[in-house]
Amino acid sequence: MPQRPPAVPNLPNPPHWGARWLPDTPGIVQFSIWAPNAALVRLWLADAVFEMTCADGWFTLVTAAEPRMPYCFEIDGVRRPDPAARAQMGDVHGPSKLLPPAKMVQDWGGRSWQETVIYELHIGSFTAEGTYAACARELPRLADLGITAIELMPLSQFAGARGWGYDGVLIAAPHPSYGTPEELRALIAQAHRLGISVILDLVMNHFGPDGNYLPSYCQEFFEPDRQTPWGAAIDFSAPQVRAFFMQAALGWIADYGFDGLRLDAVHQICDPSPHHFLIDLCETSRSIDWGRPIHLITEDERNLPDLREAGFDAEWNDDYHHAIHCALTGENQGYYAPYAVDPLGDLAKSWAQGHVDQGQPRPAGATPRGAPSGHLPPSCFVNSNQTHDQIGNRALGDRLTCLAPAQSIPVIHAALLCAPFIPMLFMGEEVGSTAPFQFFCDFSGDLAEAIREGRKRELGLIGIPPDQISDPNAADVMALCHPFRGQSPERAGRMQELTRRALTLRRTRILPLIRSGLTNASVTRPDAQTVIARWSGVSEQLIIAMKLAQLTNGEEAQDSLTYLPDPISRCVPALSIGDFQRNLYALAVYLEPCE
Repeated sequence: MPQRPPAVPNLPNPPHWGARWLPDTPGIVQFSIWAPNAALVRLWLADAVFEMTCADGWFTLVTAAEPRMPYCFEIDGVRRPDPAARAQMGDVHGPSKLLPPAKMVQDWGGRSWQETVIYELHIGSFTAEGTYAACARELPRLADLGITAIELMPLSQFAGARGWGYDGVLIAAPHPSYGTPEELRALIAQAHRLGISVILDLVMNHFGPDGNYLPSYCQEFFEPDRQTPWGAAIDFSAPQVRAFFMQAALGWIADYGFDGLRLDAVHQICDPSPHHFLIDLCETSRSIDWGRPIHLITEDERNLPDLREAGFDAEWNDDYHHAIHCALTGENQGYYAPYAVDPLGDLAKSWAQGHVDQGQPRPAGATPRGAPSGHLPPSCFVNSNQTHDQIGNRALGDRLTCLAPAQSIPVIHAALLCAPFIPMLFMGEEVGSTAPFQFFCDFSGDLAEAIREGRKRELGLIGIPPDQISDPNAADVMALCHPFRGQSPERAGRMQELTRRALTLRRTRILPLIRSGLTNASVTRPDAQTVIARWSGVSEQLIIAMKLAQLTNGEEAQDSLTYLPDPISRCVPALSIGDFQRNLYALAVYLEPCE
């Protein structure tokens, strides 16, 4: 067995992962990797091989290098990419690329969180070209509508050319199918010129199944006795692991100019340390003067307020989505079951207190979860009618526009945009898109076959015939997900104008009210089909009345007569859709002096 090289003194603890240009010595790079299970690690740099020194499992070398040189680590005789690479020469299995030092020059002070209207998109399927440059060309239209933030689905490089991004293995390297790092910076710069913040969906709870080589030389990176639904659990109690993810998360903000992070499935980021990694990340990001606000969002199935109380801005609020979805579709399977019992009651609770599940017993045999959230302001909740998850995890990727009565879509759309929570649209929702968003990937060999057969097996259990199930590895599946494909221009125009009207009202009348400070909503239900919420500010109140004729056994309610109570019935709405006395679906938004 090869002998370990001699130790190198005075390394920072822990050292910087990957390649780092030394700040005071131009042209000099420090290369580092933590490989505690390796006997010998050497640096391969542009066809030259260099011995590395070792200390406490860290292998390090300081040497001269030039931008865009290929490099990798030769670990016990096998060449592997840098797990902290900022770019690759090609796919995830080959050499990494040494990027030049980032030079961010921004004339951009950011936007406050209360102003945020999020537009979630997937770079590869948002446009026909599927590139950063093509996405940038769409931004003026979004800015004109009133969108103030785009949230990019994960960009970390994964195996193959196509994918949602949640199977990334090189967390700090932008996926090359969408363009170059310089083109990503140009997209963000264009967004900033238009007054749009850019948020990155970042996955730190697992690595993808193809191209993750860390277990072969760094077993201590993972927990030996725990698995996530997507692979080996990561040991966030190890300081080297914390440094890896802290460096990656802050690097996206520093190197590219992102204005915030949406952290995927944080309930799978388990850390027994006295100071949880997520709290550490929040505090560290807040301690840096970025010259602009940095927004931090979580996805967390636990419905706990702790992270928001500790400084995170908001959390995805799936409870709101589920209540709306069940009210309009009548679906009652799986996680929809408890929300299908009284969806408008759950909607009322969500408007009043944010989360529906707050630790109380729930119907349909659901396990209680969560804790009280009514003390949090509305801006701590990201509400949505559609997301990549809720559309894409369906068997056929159908949008709510294909499942719910057509008359209901404008009603819930405007309600989402006018309520004081942080609204989020999924790409195409602003025009009422009916295009599917299916799961797609680009794996090969046995892994591709396993995914293909696994989907057929799972979807067959709910009655989907095999010939209706798309092969997620097929190249044309991603093309089907282009949100503007096959849309009716007339319908798209109407929905786009409604989006503009609602967001104009939000910006000019509702946002000042939000900034003044709002009390929690007072919510009433004058009948079984109608919910009325009042949020009071210093001198004005926001009132939203919404009528949704719930589905029962797939059929709409027949009784459509609703009378709004006084004094609302005598007020003139700032925005209205439908007639409460004649239509099954109706909305009225009022801004009135406080009583």
